[in-house]
Amino acid sequence: MSRLVSVLFPPTCVLCGAPGLASGGGRDLCPGCAAELPHNRDCCFQCAVPFDSPMPAGTRCAACQRRPPPFETSLAAFRYEAAIPTLVGGAKFRGRLNLVRLLGQCLADRVREVDPPRPEVLMPVPLHASRLRTRGYNQALEIARVVGRDLALPIDHASCIRSAATPPQAGLDERARHRNIRGAFLVPGLLPWSHVAILDDVVTTGSTVAELSRVLRQAGVRRIQIWAVARTP
Repeated sequence: MSRLVSVLFPPTCVLCGAPGLASGGGRDLCPGCAAELPHNRDCCFQCAVPFDSPMPAGTRCAACQRRPPPFETSLAAFRYEAAIPTLVGGAKFRGRLNLVRLLGQCLADRVREVDPPRPEVLMPVPLHASRLRTRGYNQALEIARVVGRDLALPIDHASCIRSAATPPQAGLDERARHRNIRGAFLVPGLLPWSHVAILDDVVTTGSTVAELSRVLRQAGVRRIQIWAVARTP
């Protein structure tokens, strides 16, 4: 069936309209546009913030050295610049499932490239019920479905809930983001997982994934990774 679909609907680049990549199950990116995407390879080992220049593997940024976050490592496929805001925005706000699939495939590629210890489960950052009703879907969960399928990892999207309908983080500075997200997540009871990868579309200051990590540690999780499509500089 997948072969028939690829024949009837061949991969087409979402950025320029040229034929897409046939490998890897079909990618809606052409080789030229794929090569121009801002990959996030030179970054902090712990929070994935991009460095201005190449650094030795395992280097942590000054902020992580000064105040280590409650997660062990982070990886992000891209820096949040160039074409990435357009792709993420289409997946997040306009329901373009072809972009959700593409971003999930790219994130799975980055995981295979870094090859970190595999978690027991993926946990997408949850949306509050009111925002879920408005948007109709949780983009982090939909991206996690693609990554989980590609990497044969299960998804837990029910153990943690977003209990507070916080205002959007966009437009807030780092301190305000920390205050805004504090107490927003709830895990009722202990979790059966010891190693979890939190999955989100974009990490900006890290406030959201840090707060979720704090709650997961209280619920018994010992190892936490952050997997994201993009990280802001």
